[in-house]
Amino acid sequence: MKCKVVGTSVPRKDGIEKATGKAPFVADMRVPGCWEGAVIGSPVPHGILKGFEKDPSFDWSKVVFLTAKDLKGKNFVHMIRDDFPILAEERITYATQGLALVAAPDEETLKGALKAVKPIIEPLTPVLSIEDSLTKVAVIWGEDNILDEYRIDRGDLEKGFAEADLIVEGTYRTGLHEHVYLETQGMMAIPKEDGTLEVVGSMQCPYYVHGALVQSLGWEPERVRVRQAATGGGFGGKEDFPSAIALWVANLSLASGKPVRLIYDRSDDLKGTPKRHPSRTRIKAGVKKDGTLTALQIEFILDGGAFTTMSRVVLQRGTLHAHGCYRVPNVSIHSMAVATNMVPSGAYRGFGAPQSLFAIERHMDKIADLLGMDPLDVRLKNVLKAGDYMPCGQELKLPVFAEDVLLKAAELSDYRRKRAEYAKGTGRVRRGIGISLAMHGGGFTGAGETNMGTMVKIDFDGERFNVHASSTDMGQGIATVHPMIAAEALHVPYDVVFSPRPDTSVTPNSGPTVASRSTMYVGRVVQEAAKNVIAELGDFLKAKHGQATFSDGFFETPNGRFSVLEAAKACFGERGEFKVLGTLPPGCTGEWDQDAFRGEAYKDYSWIAQAIEVEVDTDTFEVQPVKATVVAEIGKAVHPVLVEGQVHGGLLQAIGWSHIEDMTLTSEGHISAEHLNAYLIPTTIDTPEWNVEILEPATCQVGPHGAKGLGELPMDGGAPAFVAAVQSAVGVFGTEVPLTGEKLFKLLEEKGC
Repeated sequence: MKCKVVGTSVPRKDGIEKATGKAPFVADMRVPGCWEGAVIGSPVPHGILKGFEKDPSFDWSKVVFLTAKDLKGKNFVHMIRDDFPILAEERITYATQGLALVAAPDEETLKGALKAVKPIIEPLTPVLSIEDSLTKVAVIWGEDNILDEYRIDRGDLEKGFAEADLIVEGTYRTGLHEHVYLETQGMMAIPKEDGTLEVVGSMQCPYYVHGALVQSLGWEPERVRVRQAATGGGFGGKEDFPSAIALWVANLSLASGKPVRLIYDRSDDLKGTPKRHPSRTRIKAGVKKDGTLTALQIEFILDGGAFTTMSRVVLQRGTLHAHGCYRVPNVSIHSMAVATNMVPSGAYRGFGAPQSLFAIERHMDKIADLLGMDPLDVRLKNVLKAGDYMPCGQELKLPVFAEDVLLKAAELSDYRRKRAEYAKGTGRVRRGIGISLAMHGGGFTGAGETNMGTMVKIDFDGERFNVHASSTDMGQGIATVHPMIAAEALHVPYDVVFSPRPDTSVTPNSGPTVASRSTMYVGRVVQEAAKNVIAELGDFLKAKHGQATFSDGFFETPNGRFSVLEAAKACFGERGEFKVLGTLPPGCTGEWDQDAFRGEAYKDYSWIAQAIEVEVDTDTFEVQPVKATVVAEIGKAVHPVLVEGQVHGGLLQAIGWSHIEDMTLTSEGHISAEHLNAYLIPTTIDTPEWNVEILEPATCQVGPHGAKGLGELPMDGGAPAFVAAVQSAVGVFGTEVPLTGEKLFKLLEEKGC
């Protein structure tokens, strides 16, 4: 059947309410008798908590004050590993770590209480870098500061290096990266008379929050209801941290008997929430004179901060993408996430892949330099194709579009001509162009999607179909995409299908809104649920009319023809309700050995190439992105306008990370940027001219209509292309991001410019 909805740019379901300001963000919600909550954070990154000094002149009976010993249930935030405490008990391991909670009936009283209390802390030597952690300046996690570790080996590394004409080594670094979502973190807890607790707020993963509450409080799941409020951006930053805030407001609410909300201001958010993992990657490559890779040895290390949180999955993703889009017969990858006395690192768009792909893409540029080749030709010489094997042992059986996107990006950007032209540039302002290639595996690693047990419910309320999935819309448009997929499969108009915000009391667990899975995998389950709706309605009509067949959107019965909408109304009228479930069919994930870290890591990959042009001012050392040519292969663009918006947004985040989004950990262990005036983000002035082309071969066998994951992909390769463009303009080889003006000045000074 020809698609009537999928592939078109229908109006967003949430467009009007957001444009008119009617969208109910948690800060806008008014609950009678709601108290205001706050967390008292540590002023030091490492120390021993001795107690609290409380001003006796303050009337403490007006507020609720909780420390770790006052918490209900167990003191941990349930995540991948339960090592993150709700509040520090004795050992403090990062600045801003929660030490105590306060709730008051109004803001003024709350501010008074916060001024009247001071933690008593004995400082300890902090671990503030990957190097500090590896050399064990102090052991702050486990026995060796290693949060997680993986190894991948394929072929014979020594043989590969022996066959090489040239050995190329390099070290690459990426820095902290702040999400800067439009809406800061915030949650509210509301105790109910029946002993249940409702938690509502800004989040990506309602069932993560639900699980954290249930695990810590020790309650039956039915006693906890979690609802997503309208969420103003996430990018991974609202994957894990909302669970911590939920436990803070839950404990304050249970202690006070009142609804309690806690909403971070921007300064608190910058200082105390997870960031992109800083990384250090060392690469040793064996290469022949014609550019062919013979061996690749990679050491990939992430700074995980004080606790595990999301480091395990970020490290896995970064490890499995560390070799890039290239065919290497002999490869060894060793990866680690290490603990430091920094706010725990978390997920951020691409989660690990942008860090490791930056390193391999810059290394390909280094190889090209040393061989006197065009970086494009070195990539084309080694690019993955169907039938090749990944280092983890996965054979790429489906079509591979790495070469297609790379060649198309080079063509559309006029890369070869411009690179040659810009090499002759002189004067104060010089132009440069860089190119990069990246990929992203769709969904959870290995058998994660099968283990997730993704479920979607479609119900009919007499007038419209509702698609219930725990995938959250945080601006990316999934509340539009899921109804599009359902409408197509149900053969009904788009305007009678909706996707309510997740509510764990009615929404089944479809998994978290992460890993570019909401369209590819949850969308497939939406499609399966819609098929089950058709089957259920067919059975209903068959029971009433003796026979019913379905074809081209209509049921044919001996007593007449019924559209799906007509059949649903008849069924609902007779039964009083109508709801159907859908689950992921077999064959959507591959064979994977997690212990050996080998097998079919992802069922399919999306591919992207970008050619970025910049202007470099050699007096001020400012870099201005001028044009970005992007070619992405994502199987099928369900909503073309939303797709292009994802590409623009993701690549602009990558560009910001590349040169102006400068955030560090200070020598005192604090995040360097406490306000947005200290952390620059791209504005319209910093935005390049866009040239985006989407390839849609629709060969993916998992996603609906052949769609693959997109959300992470545009972040993956922008940084190396940007830094390569700076190199093209002024001839210095950058090995880290952000490549700030100060760092560029130093490189030019070292070169003698």
